[in-house]
Amino acid sequence: MPRKMVVIFGASNILWMVFAVSQAFKIDISPESKIIAQIGDSISLTCSTTGCETPSFSWRTQIDSPLNGKVRNEGTKSTLTMDPVSLGNEHYYLCTVICESQKLEKGIPVEIYSFPKDPEIHLSDPLEVGKPVTVTCLVPDVYPFERLEIELLKGNHSVKKQNFLEVSEMKSQETKSLEVTFIPIDEDIGKALVCQATLHINEIDSQPQVRETTKTLQVYISPKDTVISVNPSTSLQEGDSVTMTCTSEGLPAPQIFWSKKLDNGNLQLLSENATLTLIAMRMEDSGIYVCEGGNPVGKDRKEVKLIVQAFLRDPEIEMSGLLVSGNPVTVSCKVPDVYPFDRLEIELLKGENIMKNKIFLEDVSKKSLETKSLEMTFIPTTEDTGKVLVCLAKLPIDKMEFEPKQRQSTQILYVNVAPGDTTILVSPSSILEEGRSVNMTCSSDGLPAPKILWSRLLNNGDLQPLSENTTLTLTSTKMEDSGIYVCEGINQVGISRKEVELIIQVAPKDVRLTAFPSESVKEGDTVIISCTCGNVPQTLIILKKKAESGYIVLKSTDGAYTIHRAQLEDAGVYECESKNEVGLQLRSITLDVKGRESNKHYFSPELLVLYCASSLIIPAIGMIIYFARKANMKGSYSLVEAQKSKV
Repeated sequence: MPRKMVVIFGASNILWMVFAVSQAFKIDISPESKIIAQIGDSISLTCSTTGCETPSFSWRTQIDSPLNGKVRNEGTKSTLTMDPVSLGNEHYYLCTVICESQKLEKGIPVEIYSFPKDPEIHLSDPLEVGKPVTVTCLVPDVYPFERLEIELLKGNHSVKKQNFLEVSEMKSQETKSLEVTFIPIDEDIGKALVCQATLHINEIDSQPQVRETTKTLQVYISPKDTVISVNPSTSLQEGDSVTMTCTSEGLPAPQIFWSKKLDNGNLQLLSENATLTLIAMRMEDSGIYVCEGGNPVGKDRKEVKLIVQAFLRDPEIEMSGLLVSGNPVTVSCKVPDVYPFDRLEIELLKGENIMKNKIFLEDVSKKSLETKSLEMTFIPTTEDTGKVLVCLAKLPIDKMEFEPKQRQSTQILYVNVAPGDTTILVSPSSILEEGRSVNMTCSSDGLPAPKILWSRLLNNGDLQPLSENTTLTLTSTKMEDSGIYVCEGINQVGISRKEVELIIQVAPKDVRLTAFPSESVKEGDTVIISCTCGNVPQTLIILKKKAESGYIVLKSTDGAYTIHRAQLEDAGVYECESKNEVGLQLRSITLDVKGRESNKHYFSPELLVLYCASSLIIPAIGMIIYFARKANMKGSYSLVEAQKSKV
């Protein structure tokens, strides 16, 4: 009976040990449930075991696609890291663990989505009451777009909703849009236009992602009912003044522009105020004056005709050149055909201030019409713009009781300012990665407003014109776009220039790793391991040799490492790492070092020459001995006779 108990007890212990071992070895994956990640995120899958001291891990996808991640094994754990997450990471990942003769496998699904930006609202035209306008709601870079829903709301009212149910044949990020055309009304002013995008990432166990953009509606009314009032009249005498006032209705309130219609039909801008005042009118001031009310959605125009009756000739105002702020200019006031000029007084006024006056007191020896003038040099400033320069001529008449006869001429001053304070704003930066877009905006101060000219500085120093717009945009930049870009502010009195250097950074490419003279050499040969990277500046090159404990960094010069008298231990895997701020590339080769063969199998070229020479020398020696013996027998020897005997 005790013996049976021992047997039963021993058998139960064996079964318990087998059961314990089978229960001890198991595999777990964390996180435990499905992972949902956005493109650009970083995720890690951890596979761990219990019950096995030296497990062997491997990762794969269910359809054997590339992992698109990095694997790190540490003891009883293995981690698969995907950073950054891309569309290529949307798989069912399987972790396989082998422990001696046992093999376990466990998987976890990874779902990917892309919903990085808020929607964009675009209007086909400014909103104008009564005119149709199309609103476009764009949702960029969406995946999977078949789970996308876009809704456009005006105030609290839903205008349109759209679901994108079509299934894409390939995995890609796409931009989807919703368009609505409506006619704005007065009541739309101030309402909120909302574009709401909802992405249902997972239909069962995940809350949808929602993004929205709001735009306050600004509804315009085109200018209309433009009216001109003239005081005192549209019929004037030379020297009179006139005030013209213009009004125009619209939303926003129209800006008023006063112009004069020239003989060629063009308009000469006079003022941007609602009221235009002309003083000391002359016959040349007769003509058609135009008032134009304008806002962002339209213009409305009204005209009035002024008639100025002519007298005798007025003084003439002449400038030595253009009025430029800070530059001296000479103004001349000429009074033609004066008699008697000894009683003439000329005054030059700027606004209401007398700049200079002169009385001509010299005697008149003869009776004739003469031209007299007054000159003055002054330095204009920007504050002089709009002021009136008046040349006033007075001629008193003796023994007459009425006021002296006087005439005047006026000229509105327009002071030019040479371009200056030219600045360039680069967005997002003057240093950016290849493929990105960049906006370079230039501004320059001056009067009249400088014209902007964008150019690129060529290697020979010349400028290549690019654009006459304020903003220069480069899309999908390439390394060739790097260089110096020049903005010039230009007006009729000068040029101001500003430069900016644009640097396009490119990830290393065309990396080549070579072994010279060959990847297979003999022991004792010299080998040069060389790594080059094409067309990419500022690239760091690191040469390494694979060892059991990792990689050994080699001391290279300009990407080259020389092995003098190669040994068998120099064989192995060599790797080149080329990197810069944008990215990196790896290349590797395997160097094979063969040992020298033994001497018994070695056959040098010198032995070959000696062998060939001996095959010729030995027969020659034999012939010499033969003829020598024959000569001794006859007492003499004739080479000619010997040759004849052979014929």
